[in-house]
Amino acid sequence: MNIAVAQSGGPTCAINASLAGVYSAAQHIDEISRVYGVLNGIEGVINDEMVDLSEKITSDVNYQLLLRTPSAVLGSCRRKLPKHTVQAEVYDRITEVLRSHDIGMFFYIGGNDSMDTVAKYSAYLCDKGITDIKIIGIPKTIDNDLCETDHSPGFGSAAKYVAATVQEIARDSNVYSIPSVTVIETMGRHAGWLAAASCCIRANGESAPHLIYLPETTFSIEGFLSDVKNEMSKHKAVIVVVSEGVKTAEGKFAAEEYQSGAKDVFGHSYLSGIGKFLEKLVAAEIGCKVRSIELNVMQRCSSHIASLEDIQSSESIGMAAVKSGLEGKSGCMMTFVRESNMPYSYRIDTVDAAKAANSEKFFPKEWINAAGNNVLAPAYDYLMPLIQGELHAIMKNGMPLNFVI
Repeated sequence: MNIAVAQSGGPTCAINASLAGVYSAAQHIDEISRVYGVLNGIEGVINDEMVDLSEKITSDVNYQLLLRTPSAVLGSCRRKLPKHTVQAEVYDRITEVLRSHDIGMFFYIGGNDSMDTVAKYSAYLCDKGITDIKIIGIPKTIDNDLCETDHSPGFGSAAKYVAATVQEIARDSNVYSIPSVTVIETMGRHAGWLAAASCCIRANGESAPHLIYLPETTFSIEGFLSDVKNEMSKHKAVIVVVSEGVKTAEGKFAAEEYQSGAKDVFGHSYLSGIGKFLEKLVAAEIGCKVRSIELNVMQRCSSHIASLEDIQSSESIGMAAVKSGLEGKSGCMMTFVRESNMPYSYRIDTVDAAKAANSEKFFPKEWINAAGNNVLAPAYDYLMPLIQGELHAIMKNGMPLNFVI
């Protein structure tokens, strides 16, 4: 029997660690002959685009590079599959291609929408009575909004990048004597986990960020201006962190006039612009020195400050997925179940992929202060274990070396 693994959705700096975990586990199992990497997600299965990973991962150095390489080395896609009851031929084609390569287990690494693909193909397999192919989802997303798992692979490193970058910006902003406001925009369409992670720098004695705004609370322009003025009375350089998806009481994105209105195939709006919107607002209403900084894709592609805990657990969940497949499990998503914060410990389990598909896990409202402009102590307890440790890059010519398929 052979197995296949694909990556889907937005990349992270830990998604390749899960791929590495699948490959590593397979090397110690006699029943598995080959591990195929599928190019560009489920589209690569449909188009029969596969590579034998044993021809690419030819040494331990290659494997270590794979662990450290950001983004998705197999490529990705954002394709929404129809239900098999509506368009069975797509699933017939997927099955035909997998069988042509003697693939008995297919691992799909992705987020909410990728688990939709896992759930739909699993439903097809069940309805057709197909038992020679198993499909298992492996979670990933920097947004940390996947339900049914304590955290998502990739989030810990993105959180660490956000926190470290906010700290560096805060240091820079404090250089000058004149009052200033810096607005830092993070990703987070409906869930504010990344913006909230900026609070981690307070563990090292920083007062910043002074204000944090998340999509889980209602955003008020008047309240924002009042908050900024209040913080300016206490701090020379005010640091504000805001999720791109904050909404007003009317349910509209606060920066709607700066956004394209375009949506992806899953119906998700392309967001950005809240930082620039608030910069212009502060300039007009307060008149102090102000700048906005959009962290953008660096949150998901920066590996130079990756969390060792994130990389190791991402590798481990990939390994565990292979074990679950050998146990006969299918149509499930691998999950982390936290057992304690201090010392930090977790176990890996499985859950029906349909429970995670097309749903979102929000930042707990009880972890947000009453004013809706900052986070509370329980957030630290949850976040801090996920950003621990460093995985140093393998360098060449003064730059990090990456793995390439």
